Amino acid sequence: MRDSDKPKESKVEGFKKQSNHLRGTIAESLELDTTHFEEADVQLLKFHGSYQQDDRDLRRDLKAEGKEKAYSFMIRAAIPGGILTADQYLALDELADDFAGGALRVTTRQGIQFHGILKGNLKKHIAAMNKRLITTLSACGDVQRNVMACPAPLKDPAHQTIRKLAVDIAKALQPSSGAYHEIWLDGEKHLSTQDEEPFYGDQYLPRKFKTGITHAGDNSIDVYSYDCGLIAILDGTKILGYNVVVGGGMGMTHKKADTFARIASPLGFIEPDCVLETVRTVAAIFRDHGNREDRRHARLKYLIEAWGMDRFREEFKSRVAFELSDWKPIDVPAYHDYIGKNPQDDGKFFYGVFVENGRIRDTDDAKLKTALAEIVSNHHAGVVLTPNQNALLTDLDESAIGPIEETLRKHNVAYTDTLSNARRLSMACPALPTCGLAITEAERVMPSFIDRIETELAQLDLQDEPITIRMTGCPNGCARPYTADIAFVGRAADAYHVFVGGDRSGTRLADLYAADVSADHVVDVLRPLLASWSKHRKSGQGLGDFYQQQAGRKTPRQTVTGAEEPTKDLVQLEVRL
Repeated sequence: MRDSDKPKESKVEGFKKQSNHLRGTIAESLELDTTHFEEADVQLLKFHGSYQQDDRDLRRDLKAEGKEKAYSFMIRAAIPGGILTADQYLALDELADDFAGGALRVTTRQGIQFHGILKGNLKKHIAAMNKRLITTLSACGDVQRNVMACPAPLKDPAHQTIRKLAVDIAKALQPSSGAYHEIWLDGEKHLSTQDEEPFYGDQYLPRKFKTGITHAGDNSIDVYSYDCGLIAILDGTKILGYNVVVGGGMGMTHKKADTFARIASPLGFIEPDCVLETVRTVAAIFRDHGNREDRRHARLKYLIEAWGMDRFREEFKSRVAFELSDWKPIDVPAYHDYIGKNPQDDGKFFYGVFVENGRIRDTDDAKLKTALAEIVSNHHAGVVLTPNQNALLTDLDESAIGPIEETLRKHNVAYTDTLSNARRLSMACPALPTCGLAITEAERVMPSFIDRIETELAQLDLQDEPITIRMTGCPNGCARPYTADIAFVGRAADAYHVFVGGDRSGTRLADLYAADVSADHVVDVLRPLLASWSKHRKSGQGLGDFYQQQAGRKTPRQTVTGAEEPTKDLVQLEVRL
């Protein structure tokens, strides 16, 4: 093919190709007395675990005054399975005080983010994290991102294997370039060669690649929302092998019917020793055939939709040295948030602490950051970050549970006895003021949305019903809104698309129920549906299941596009016989 006939690659592809394997001019820019990086380095920084941002609350006034934006940086830690030692957690807590305004944030993918880092503190912050064996490498960027794992810190062989595999998968697909150590850890500089990245090459992947591993009884990680998901099939505590799903993803673009969220499709079943080869092969197919021209269509899900699963499966089989078996039938998986006291299977216990929207900080109302640091320090508790943005305190004696709950009460931190199900199962992305993609608010307004929904649920005697409620400030889906019972997705300033009909098991997507709803009217829009659910639901029937019944849908929805028609006026709210 002549160069003139080749599809034109996106600008970001050019930045990667010319970056000298992720070096760019980052090191040189760090030496300059400036507040921000230039465009190419901004893209490369993502691979190193950092996003350049600015305070959007100040943007308009600063522009009017002829001043530059209030630049800062988000730093994200890649923590496979969300597992931290007590010392690691306390080090992160201290770094939040030193560089991030006294706050740290649990992500929806079991990582930690720090916001508000100034450019002059970037290197010190990242170096300090690495001293505690916490890396930021590949927490962002067009590579495999943080590897998710079932958060339950149980000690049986199956859970231990799942946790170990999360670490092994992360290592297997971590970039090999020496750029990270050269720039952030003052490592010895090496001449970059093509062999420096034997898997990724000089352009890395077309977009991000997300992997998660769990078992058939627990879908706390939303395994069907990832590019590659592994579901362990158990015989007691023995792993027989893994069902593999591919092509999940939550992002879409408003008004674009050719963009969509997608539930991952079954690829097949693999033996226990084939996990690393499987993930590498799925990523390699994506690397070789993914779209590098249009980043809106560059995720693996678009390749699979274009090819179809039969072609993708045949390509996979042609590349691996083992036999791919047929998918093993499994029951609909359960969802667990592990809030409160839980047995750990070794005589110890773990305790789940609710972290509203993942933000760990002290406020006038509650001293969550202080409480967690006290508990971790006093009880030398390990910490597991969960996909629902909470924190599990691990390896506890049963005698520690009472003092832990007393510490939470002392600092006015919500725990099991004071949490509604609506709040307990809610989550939101950061959105404004730091995220450059946010259309409207999410984290800052979600608590007030939950307040209003709690009131409505109580009036309908639904306060004890489990219900997942999620919010994002844009349609990119970082808080996995499209698998929730109810989701609010930012559409315009103070306006949201309202989605209804997902489920806690994460096996289907929601419908666009109502479009462009003002923040003040979201509860009004939901009230008739909630009232009908209260009156007509079957025993144990969740809101999402009830909605799907009333909509008459027999087959779980696998995709939802950016150009859906609202269903609110089409769904029968009296009982469907």
